[in-house]
Amino acid sequence: MKFVKVLERLSNACGVAGREDEVRALMKDLLTPNVDAVQEDRLGNVIGVRRGRNDAPKVMIAAHMDEIGLMVKNVTAEGFVQFTKIGGIDDRILIAQKVILHTEKRPLTGVIGSKPPHILKDAEKKKVIEAEALFIDVGASSKKEAEAMGIRVGDPVSFDITFTQLGDDVVVGKAFDDRVGCAVLASVMERLGDVDCTVYAVGTIQEEVGLRGATTAAFGLSPDVGIALDATVAGGVPGVKEVETSIKMRRGPAITVADRGLITHPRVLRLLIDAAEKGGIPHQLEAGLPGSTDAARIALTREGVPSGVISIPTRYIHSPVSMLSLDDAENAAKLAVAAIENVSQSF
Repeated sequence: MKFVKVLERLSNACGVAGREDEVRALMKDLLTPNVDAVQEDRLGNVIGVRRGRNDAPKVMIAAHMDEIGLMVKNVTAEGFVQFTKIGGIDDRILIAQKVILHTEKRPLTGVIGSKPPHILKDAEKKKVIEAEALFIDVGASSKKEAEAMGIRVGDPVSFDITFTQLGDDVVVGKAFDDRVGCAVLASVMERLGDVDCTVYAVGTIQEEVGLRGATTAAFGLSPDVGIALDATVAGGVPGVKEVETSIKMRRGPAITVADRGLITHPRVLRLLIDAAEKGGIPHQLEAGLPGSTDAARIALTREGVPSGVISIPTRYIHSPVSMLSLDDAENAAKLAVAAIENVSQSF
């Protein structure tokens, strides 16, 4: 299947953190043809393994399956749904968003409502409306009617955005953080030939709420090397200064030198840079981003795992819709393959 079609299927699926079922099923299907075995661990991580020599290094390459979203917190007497945020969401992007409530009965469409601007006082207009003051309107007239529709406390809520391609290279869609990493992971395993090392391709859960899946998966696998595939903030847009981020779309994947949770192990950094330079793969170096990835937890597993990150520059992450370059994603897959092929020479 073409990469863009894989990304489209993954992007359109619902996988709010802790409720990754749709994405998990897709990842199992995508990995199965290109690994020796696929399993699901106790927490719901998907692990595909390509076995190598017994004495060769073990590589864990991970992409998180979950996305930011909402969860039903309460239904009012009038039938409005109150919610809590799952993952890092800026309250400013919530107003008037169309959402999908994933109930046990069926998906339901809703709209995030607020007090209309026409009746806001001047002081109110200058303030960001906090999430606690917002609600989801599903068209119900009472709590009884909303509950009859299937709405229950704990139901996940995703943004209602459909994947769209803009020209040959640029796409927009939901949850590119980190469905693009998942698509790249599937592509890596498809492209990967015979290698000495054992490769664990892992779709992790609950990264957006504390890097949880990577923590337990890495402990169970005890790899020798870890590589996280993720999305990163793309600058190059009005209002974003070079000192805030120099990473831009269409300039290749980003190799993390350091972020809030990880200082990339020198041997892993050298492995990734050498693979990019020898393969003529465009790439960027990133340092100082105040965020973190699964690599931060993989690195701290047991007695420690040398780890690094390959990221796809993505505009507007942690919002309902994001934008990225397909060429950057393709080059991220090429870089990961080239690095894995050389792991045995470095570790």
